[in-house]
Amino acid sequence: MNDSTPARRTVGVVFWASLAISALFVVWGVAAPEHQMNSMSAALNWITSGFGWAYLLLPLLLLALLGGLACSRYGRVRLGADDDRPEFATHTWIAMILCTVMGIGLVSYGIAEPISHFATPPHGLADPESSQAAVLALQYSFFDWGLHAWAIFAVFGLALGYSMHRKKRPGLVSALFRPLLGRHADGPVGKAIDVFTVFATLFGTTTSLGLGALQIDNGLNRLVGTPTGTTTQIVIVIVVTALFSLSAASGIKRGIRYISEINLSVAAVLFLFVLFLGPTAFLISLFLESFGQYGSEFLLMSLRGPAFGDVEWLQNWTYFMMAWWVSWGAFVGLFLARISRGRTIRQFILVVLGMPSLAFFAWFSVFGGAAIDLDLNHGTDIAGATAADLNSAFFATLAEFPLPGLTATLVVILAVLFFVSGADANTYVLGMLTTRGSIQPRTSILLLWGAMTGALAIILLLSGGLGALQQTVIVASAPFLVVIVGVVVSFLRDLRSEDPVAVTGAPTAHPVPETEVPAVTVSEPAPTPGPRPE
Repeated sequence: MNDSTPARRTVGVVFWASLAISALFVVWGVAAPEHQMNSMSAALNWITSGFGWAYLLLPLLLLALLGGLACSRYGRVRLGADDDRPEFATHTWIAMILCTVMGIGLVSYGIAEPISHFATPPHGLADPESSQAAVLALQYSFFDWGLHAWAIFAVFGLALGYSMHRKKRPGLVSALFRPLLGRHADGPVGKAIDVFTVFATLFGTTTSLGLGALQIDNGLNRLVGTPTGTTTQIVIVIVVTALFSLSAASGIKRGIRYISEINLSVAAVLFLFVLFLGPTAFLISLFLESFGQYGSEFLLMSLRGPAFGDVEWLQNWTYFMMAWWVSWGAFVGLFLARISRGRTIRQFILVVLGMPSLAFFAWFSVFGGAAIDLDLNHGTDIAGATAADLNSAFFATLAEFPLPGLTATLVVILAVLFFVSGADANTYVLGMLTTRGSIQPRTSILLLWGAMTGALAIILLLSGGLGALQQTVIVASAPFLVVIVGVVVSFLRDLRSEDPVAVTGAPTAHPVPETEVPAVTVSEPAPTPGPRPE
């Protein structure tokens, strides 16, 4: 298949192999759930003790690479033809990036992570529930949800956007490896890369589905008194799976786009409500101090590993978060590539790294900072409630504000919408990956992957809840670190072949008006525009 061949909507080896592996995991979970979880736990301990450092080092190196590309002459290259322009307005583009990528995590962890770090400071760097712990809590929340996560997404998004829109290749991770593997990228090696991409992507989103079900379960219990537990969570997964599968079938320009814009509006209302009715001056000061400390200790945080016995803490937080982002890399990258046609490399890097990071920093500062203020200055015990049930953090905090019933309802709505939009985009991407890169997968394929994602979420909830979700995503993502390295090498080879005219911005050849044609002798041909010398 050459680069100009349009991707077909048919299925092939990647689809059947991916479906078979996923189905086997479901059968394993049904037949022997204890054996499955014990195996996942053993694999987790082996990976984190031997290779945990890779989850810290790789995102830092990717950040350095992206910074270099944004500042280089390649920054002006478009993800598409030179005359392509963006398909979506900038505000819609940013809303889709924010809400589709990591929305449910903002509800699940927006308060739970800062208040947990406040009660148990990372690496024992401060006294629990002290003012130093408050700053440290936000600092490490920024670390887990900021530039490191978006560096992984941006690298995949750039490589895939360049490959799909500029090189006219199918939307497959294996297609990125053509500069490195040649024809083998379209053979068995490439198929294996795509199968593993599907597997890692599936479990990354399954984790999000499980977290969403836990959050909605807790919210419904507080609002209408429904019983909490696995049965309710399974019903939630089934209902929401039906919703996001139908939304995915409606396409990006309708379902995903509109849900993302609604999400952003609801989130903005909650954000402003807590900011202005809470301790506004305290929240702004805490944000500034935490952001300053995040910047000043950036390298130290990026490389701080378990040399002094912090493996369990890292497994629960940093390793889990980085593994989650790695497993989401191809999914988010494909989605970013799909909605970013016509953007320049420089614009893509600056927006994808900067806007979501700042938005998440603000979110964690307002909601996490409000919870910290309540425990630090007003005698509440949100940290204790969170330790007992991670999913109670948001609701316990809003209960201390006016209109708790209304705000809790908005949180549940937000969780459902984030749940739907994230899984919606994931289902669309899984459809692309298993239909040879088609940008319009068949509805039946989308519905099938929606059902499989829901089934896996149910299996993991039955097996061990949050712990099972965390274990599985770390194990599933580990080999994908090697794929990321291959993607980077292949992408850089692609860029080196870029036309110097497009890279430097020199004017392309076009007819010159007669008044501007330079005088030349008959025997001497007129000079023609050409690339500038390096």
